[in-house]
Amino acid sequence: MSRSLSAFRLIEYAVAFVFIISGLMKIFSSTLGSYFISLGLPEPILIMNIVAIIEIICGIFILLGKSVKNASILLLVIMIGAFLLTKVPLLHTGLLHFAFHARLDIVMLILLYILYSKSYR
Repeated sequence: MSRSLSAFRLIEYAVAFVFIISGLMKIFSSTLGSYFISLGLPEPILIMNIVAIIEIICGIFILLGKSVKNASILLLVIMIGAFLLTKVPLLHTGLLHFAFHARLDIVMLILLYILYSKSYR
């Protein structure tokens, strides 16, 4: 039996992959802990671990095609927060430098918006 893979499912798989891996890296990489500390957040390691767990759980939900809309909302909030904390401060270095460093965040925001707006699950 031949089964076609829709573009929407491919977006779900790609977004799930990115967030599951990102969450796992936050848990297993000591370098990311240092980076979170450098952001000046209160309780940076706790925040990093909470974000990691949310990313992994939401990534799994998206991978399974369950509660995609709700998972997308949580991940959009995380991505917007990360963008404001880590990318917007780069604007003073020049628009091209900012755009280069923000490019993947912008793509993920767009893909999450597509999942949010087109999902019925």
